[in-house]
Amino acid sequence: METNQTQERVEIPTSGTPDERAALLAAQLTIEEKAQQLVGIMPMGLVGPHGIVPAAVEQALGGGIGQVSGIGMFGAQSAPQVAASVNALQRYLVENTRAGIPAIFHNEALNGVVAPGFTSFPTAIALAATWNPDAVEEMAELIRRQMRSVGLTQALSPVLDVARDARWGRVHETYGEDPYLASAFGVAFIRGLQGPDLTDGVIATGKHFLGYAVTEAGQNMAGTAVTRRELREVYARPFEAAIRLAGLASVMNSYSTIDGVPVAASPEILRRLLRDDLGFTGSVVSDYMTTQMLVERNEVAEDKVEAAALALAAGLDVELPNPYAYGPVLAGAVRDGRIAESLLDEAVHRALRDKFALGLFEHPYASEDPIEITEVAGRGGELAASLAVESVTMLKNDGVLPLSAATRRIAVLGPHAESAYTSFAAYTQPAGIELMKVMMSGGMGNMAGVEAPTDVPEDVAAEAAEAMAAFQSIDLEQVVRGAYGAQSITDALRDALPAAEIASVVTPLRDEDWDPAEALRVAADADVVVLALGGRSSWLAGAVGGTEGEGVDTADIDLPAIQVRLAQEAARLGKPVIAVVQMGRPYALSSIEGSVSAIVTAYFGGPEQGRALASVIAGAANPSGKLPFTMPRTTGQVPIYAGQHRGTGYRRGDGDMHKGYQDHPATPLYAFGHGLSYTTFEYGAIDLADAAVTTSGSISATISITNTGGVAGDEVVQAYVADRARGVTRPAQQLVGFTRVALAAGESKRVTVDFDLSQLAYIGIDDDGFVFEPGAIEVAFGAASDDLRQSARVEITGPTVRIGADRSFLARVSVE
Repeated sequence: METNQTQERVEIPTSGTPDERAALLAAQLTIEEKAQQLVGIMPMGLVGPHGIVPAAVEQALGGGIGQVSGIGMFGAQSAPQVAASVNALQRYLVENTRAGIPAIFHNEALNGVVAPGFTSFPTAIALAATWNPDAVEEMAELIRRQMRSVGLTQALSPVLDVARDARWGRVHETYGEDPYLASAFGVAFIRGLQGPDLTDGVIATGKHFLGYAVTEAGQNMAGTAVTRRELREVYARPFEAAIRLAGLASVMNSYSTIDGVPVAASPEILRRLLRDDLGFTGSVVSDYMTTQMLVERNEVAEDKVEAAALALAAGLDVELPNPYAYGPVLAGAVRDGRIAESLLDEAVHRALRDKFALGLFEHPYASEDPIEITEVAGRGGELAASLAVESVTMLKNDGVLPLSAATRRIAVLGPHAESAYTSFAAYTQPAGIELMKVMMSGGMGNMAGVEAPTDVPEDVAAEAAEAMAAFQSIDLEQVVRGAYGAQSITDALRDALPAAEIASVVTPLRDEDWDPAEALRVAADADVVVLALGGRSSWLAGAVGGTEGEGVDTADIDLPAIQVRLAQEAARLGKPVIAVVQMGRPYALSSIEGSVSAIVTAYFGGPEQGRALASVIAGAANPSGKLPFTMPRTTGQVPIYAGQHRGTGYRRGDGDMHKGYQDHPATPLYAFGHGLSYTTFEYGAIDLADAAVTTSGSISATISITNTGGVAGDEVVQAYVADRARGVTRPAQQLVGFTRVALAAGESKRVTVDFDLSQLAYIGIDDDGFVFEPGAIEVAFGAASDDLRQSARVEITGPTVRIGADRSFLARVSVE
């Protein structure tokens, strides 16, 4: 293939910092070449079963490209095929374009690489339920090696949104409701993914900046309705922690509007807040089709040129997944003088700097060793299994669990009784296959920016049609059982309790005509009934019949009525009933809580979820997960969260005559941080290093924790602070530190939490930045936000201090 050039090849700078090299390279590029560095392209139609499609590649990549979007996520058959596709497209860009600039190939990585052959991990909310960020950093380190092995150099992960509205369908992609918890997991994930040096790392993309999870009525893409103070103190906190502690390299905008302005068109959010206040210096990439939405959804731009002008001025650098307002449109607008070239240059500098920082000019290609690629892609199974077990959370146990090995007959009933596939969340490879099957059936418009190519050669189209037909025949249950070794809860229980006779009946997920006779007959013959209840994740609204997922929001967070009916009718049989509830967001379980003997939750734990649940039910594993969100009694309590301010929500004093509702208590059914064990833990008195500290100082508190039960177990020790401010209402309690402690029966350990008071800083009443004031605070340790076992008072002396960029975000925690 001939080089696409009208003049001499560009000279790639080989020395200097990434910033210096980016400036030298950009100075040699034409306006058109620069504009192409600010767009992505979907690979559909560019790569066929036998390699690249020359005419399509020449048309799409002849002037270069900034990123290749979502490669490997749809249609690839193996990890080596992903690497081969990356290398084919990258080789064209390096060898056959005038500038010779390699592309960044991005993918999702929230639960692992979204491509065939790679290990699939539990989804983010399940990881948060482990309260084990060290293990998540280890997971992200592995994902980094897997991505680099196939040439993927940017991950559109992690999700740093603080999710406090259970109606919103994407809660399962987050680390939950608490800004401290989200910060801890976000920092861990980014450190593992980016590594100590990006030349061997993968760019992490924190999303969705900002306020995406706190939209009006819990609806996806709706306006964000929060105060400026809350936006800065709560929702921006995980992003700032990621920037200052982990060097977050990229940010993705939110689809939402804030104060009436779409984030993608808001200099206030993407420049003044993100860059000036939070100290971000990396690149901002658009969520898919964002610029198009400025014209067609938000209607704040008349046309593509105006959308480009707004987005560039706001600070949005790279447009994904395909060119719409950037690329050729942007180049034409700059040449016509409708958009300043200085805005183009600013964004191009950051895009090129990323490529130099990644070492792409020195090492543009992926491995070509299929054996090595396959081996690396398959690593991490033991870690995935451990994370799945640690995430399982026992909410209630009236003594039925763990089941005795002598249990003879078990009935497993419910929509997930026989399914291994439904344990996978959105943004996993199996979910991607399901999404593509829907698209190939005529639903291509269901995913923004993923359109079927129409101008491909006939022979390529014929091959693609044949591949599509084969794709449609894929049985997802067989895929997850075969390729991932996944098991349903029924199969896993048969392995865990081989002496038991286990019968199962699959019931409908949602409300429909259903005769419960068969299920109840099986239950009547059993000694114990296990109900496999809860939600089903889908990638996008309209793709499948999910109960949660992107655009799959809900006005009612109760379990579907048919599941409630199953639980209540099973309970009437007088048997012990164990409800296993799969959920990626909080469900209101009041309708079944009084009917069942035990409640165990899982959170789309992936291929190991069935075995993890079975090991807990059978007693081979001691449950140790803790809720990463608050579970309300009823939908009317939403939003409800542990960090509610004094005098509001369920944080009202006992003497408040307006406390609660006329028909329900205001308190949660299960509080943030709750989770039971098969053993018991005793907390000793708090030992303070100092009973009084100055406003610029730190608090060090130590507590002993003893396993007073008869079996080994892990306890997640949680530290909270309650403080008061002058003129500003503060949260009734704030999580300030935590750690997971493994204890043998009878064993004791000491946990020390050391945190700077700047970690508690807030926007003062003058609305002029972060401050911390003197007074008194209470430090408490416990097993949950509503189960605080010990507390101590600390006097804070000295003047009010203003807190700047050196604000602390995470405590220093040690166990001995």
